[in-house]
Amino acid sequence: MRRFSPAVFILLLFSLPVAAQDFAPLNSWKAAVLAGDDAGLRALYSASPPADIQNPKKQPIPLADELKFWEGLKGQGLSAVKIEIAKLDPGPFAGSLLVAFEAELRLKTPSGPKTEYVVQTQVWQTGADPKILAVVRGEPRRLKQPLKLNANLYNPQADAKQEIREALERARREHKNVILVFGGNWCYDCHVLDLAFHHPEIEPTLKAHFVVVHVDVGEYNKNLDLAERYQVPLKKGVPALAVLASDGKLFYSQQAGEFESARSLAPEDVIAFLKKWQPAAK
Repeated sequence: MRRFSPAVFILLLFSLPVAAQDFAPLNSWKAAVLAGDDAGLRALYSASPPADIQNPKKQPIPLADELKFWEGLKGQGLSAVKIEIAKLDPGPFAGSLLVAFEAELRLKTPSGPKTEYVVQTQVWQTGADPKILAVVRGEPRRLKQPLKLNANLYNPQADAKQEIREALERARREHKNVILVFGGNWCYDCHVLDLAFHHPEIEPTLKAHFVVVHVDVGEYNKNLDLAERYQVPLKKGVPALAVLASDGKLFYSQQAGEFESARSLAPEDVIAFLKKWQPAAK
């Protein structure tokens, strides 16, 4: 069995630019997942040599386990699948193609609509009968995971103290509170949280009640005085949040790394936090 290093998968997924091309065999894979079609899905994986399948812990698993995961979504109420391709690139084997993507899975559950995201990297043998040679699947997440990090999320040239002053002035005018998000451009979960702030279920509450300031901590060597002033223990990890009233009073500071693993949160977790710390109605 050909083994493809998990580290190489992750490097390829998150360090390469987004490709705009489409890949028809992936559309066939998506259709089989949406239909819960065992035979159709199984036929897309290489039998000789057997496809190299790795679970989210980067452990080898049998094809049956991978098929069970994707086919099981139909029984969970899968109603739509949207694929966002991060990269199409020549694969590690002769005549192969690497496809890195994020699958947005929309589910109809008894408690209401639900969306999950799964990042996956596949290596396909191209040709007349394309087959999947290797796979690494990520954990299902309730928040969208960034396929490309925003190099400008935290501006290293920004004057954080001035930005906080301006945010407080705006908050006073608009009857809002201020959220300080301590982090850095290198921090994956900082980008997850920023995408969450633009989630259609979250953004309306955020915009209606808060002004957000991103405070760059560099390599834990910048704006440490601000972290201390607002009682945010950066040693617990970032992103780390503080909430201020419009007069600058500290309402909340993250003490236990509550947002440090933002990738594991659900939309309702973020909404609950915002509703707890939004200003009281006039």
